[in-house]
Amino acid sequence: MTALLSRMSRIKTGPHGENLGLLAMLGLLVLLFSLASPRFLTGANLGSMGFQMPLLGLLTLAMLAPILSGGLNLAIVFTANICGLTLAWTIMQFGGAEAGIGAFILGCALALLVGALAGAAMGAVVAYVGAHPILVSLAMMIFLRGLGEFLTRGGDISGFPDYMRVLGHGSLIGIPVPLILFGLIALGWHVLLRRTPHGFSVYMTGSNMRAAEYAGLNAKRTLVLIYMLSGVLCAIAGILMAARFNSVRVGHGEAMLLITVLACFLGGIDPFGGHGRVAPVIIALVILQVLSSGLNLIGANQHLATAVWGLFLIAVMVLRSGRLRRLIDVFSGKDK
Repeated sequence: MTALLSRMSRIKTGPHGENLGLLAMLGLLVLLFSLASPRFLTGANLGSMGFQMPLLGLLTLAMLAPILSGGLNLAIVFTANICGLTLAWTIMQFGGAEAGIGAFILGCALALLVGALAGAAMGAVVAYVGAHPILVSLAMMIFLRGLGEFLTRGGDISGFPDYMRVLGHGSLIGIPVPLILFGLIALGWHVLLRRTPHGFSVYMTGSNMRAAEYAGLNAKRTLVLIYMLSGVLCAIAGILMAARFNSVRVGHGEAMLLITVLACFLGGIDPFGGHGRVAPVIIALVILQVLSSGLNLIGANQHLATAVWGLFLIAVMVLRSGRLRRLIDVFSGKDK
């Protein structure tokens, strides 16, 4: 047992070692749940996971970049909801369930604009005022929640055109459309962060903002763009949420906020910024989805999945701790 813990604690945090550790964890979970339930590896269950994960995945990507910059965006869920309300309001102005595709396109464009403006506003306050990202995003979260409750009077808006079901429930060659959308956006997010000057600026800003400015980078503009793009991803999540649920409500998806933070940290994102990649976070999302679906299939209460997610995060932090390695070495007799 000591030898096993020693190996796990020494998993490299480099590009390949981090992925291998998460893939090993994923493989173990798949094996356990497939033995516990014969329905786990069925097409119906895998398809269900394919429809469920993209929404959480989009919100996680929206959380990822602000954390990389050394900040946080607590307003992602309510930004998504207010963008969904923008889409719903536009569709209702053009006939609701009878609205044409043009109304949907216009509503999506307005939703993306609202998301970008909300994100840019947060980024501007963080960058040019110097306020802490947690306080800024918390204030934006409260504002958007109150605005949404005021506009909807605490209710929801439903009754969208049938063609929106394709986005939320459709499949293409057997692959859920939401999963395809998420895969394309995740790939674009990876390229943006790892292959562009903006991505380099994000990592530099997260590592040391003052050093980034001394190096000639416009760190303030980078922060504004980071939060603006985060808002755009929230808008896409809000559009997908409307298509999935056929309704929009201010409180949709509130429980996802902390799970997005969990997915980022499980995927190796440094909570202080400057380090992390998209691929391990995607694997972490799959792990969390497998855990949720597996526990559901064996009849466990959904609240238990939330508790286990928290234990997972604690376990990962412990296994990555240098102190644990030294302690294991002492007990195994290697530190003599």
